Amino acid sequence: MIYANVNGAYLVIEPADNSSAKAFLDLLESGDVKLEMTDYGGFEKVGDLGTELPTNDETITTAPGDLILYNGNQITIYYGVNTYSLTRLGKVVNMSGDELREALGTGDPTAIFSIRD
Repeated sequence: MIYANVNGAYLVIEPADNSSAKAFLDLLESGDVKLEMTDYGGFEKVGDLGTELPTNDETITTAPGDLILYNGNQITIYYGVNTYSLTRLGKVVNMSGDELREALGTGDPTAIFSIRD
């Protein structure tokens, strides 16, 4: 599992089954990843990863809770819906869309991703 602390909320993310998610897990093996995220489009929070991961882009329609890799170097947490060519990294589990939106807040949160709970 992948864990994210965002605004003090604890997100549990089930990784996708692709080389991008594996590369993100490998990166997290080296330590936590802290991202300054900004709101984009009223449907996602996005942060610059600072490195490139392999992409597995496909045209998808996101849902609240999707963890997405965009352009190989941007991590996004979706709280809304968008259709685009993206790479799925995982999915937040055990949290409704409303709970996720509240956890992410209305501002620009800091997210700390890890593989340790």
